[in-house]
Amino acid sequence: MHTRRKRTRFAAGTIIAVAGVLLFGMPTPASADSPPTVSGMPTDQYVAKYDHAMGSQIQRVEGEQPGSRSDDTATVRGIDVSGHQGNVNWTDNWNQGTRFAYVKATEGTYYTNPYFGQQYNGSYDVGMIRGAYHFAVPNGGSGAAQANYFLAHGGGWSPDGKTLPGALDMEYNPYNGGTCYGLSKSDMAAWILDFSNTYHSQTNKWPVIYTSTSWWNQCVSGDFSSTNALWVARYASAVGALPDSWGFHTIWQYSSNPIDQDSFNGTYDRLVAFAANPD
Repeated sequence: MHTRRKRTRFAAGTIIAVAGVLLFGMPTPASADSPPTVSGMPTDQYVAKYDHAMGSQIQRVEGEQPGSRSDDTATVRGIDVSGHQGNVNWTDNWNQGTRFAYVKATEGTYYTNPYFGQQYNGSYDVGMIRGAYHFAVPNGGSGAAQANYFLAHGGGWSPDGKTLPGALDMEYNPYNGGTCYGLSKSDMAAWILDFSNTYHSQTNKWPVIYTSTSWWNQCVSGDFSSTNALWVARYASAVGALPDSWGFHTIWQYSSNPIDQDSFNGTYDRLVAFAANPD
């Protein structure tokens, strides 16, 4: 069982809860290769059109293999949610054994989860360790700009032992611009580094990187294994091969049914340490 290698320094991030209906006008495309600029529609339409949930594009491209999860190590059960889940019954999830949760906060520099407050605070209130994640759109603004947007809308970190480091969701492009968002492998690595360094400079935590082995090896050339914990997505009975450079995973997203299912690669005390310790 593993957690991430330690780094130095520490600072608390800012947490801003986002809730309610967003009052913006209709979306208009920014360009052929970038997502629309969102402005005002009913919340359910806003979420349906512009909330790309963690793993949604991985499942679309790679599919999901039926079968039971095979995991011989001590693990902790978790889930991840986005605006598609709306108001979550956190007590029910706690009673089913869920002990940590990741909540989508943002996408690009144009989307904030309108249910973030209920999901992020609700999971905390029942006793879960929780964190926020950002769905990356690498052709829709710099890594630094998206990290700052994430930090300003719920992606911060605090050393309370109940807040996980923010997670960067890197997966297949749901918009125009190709699988890798029109970027070369080296340019993609530079974009991720820009996001990661910006996040770390304000929190002294390196963001967790969420991805699938297939997407990462196709789109990225860079070694982040000494700084960023790996959250690997593979909807099957075993983790399988990991993305280039990582020797172990910290979190495994192993199913999307009936809601995204995750497993922390370690015991509960290691999960607490992962949340509490500055890098």
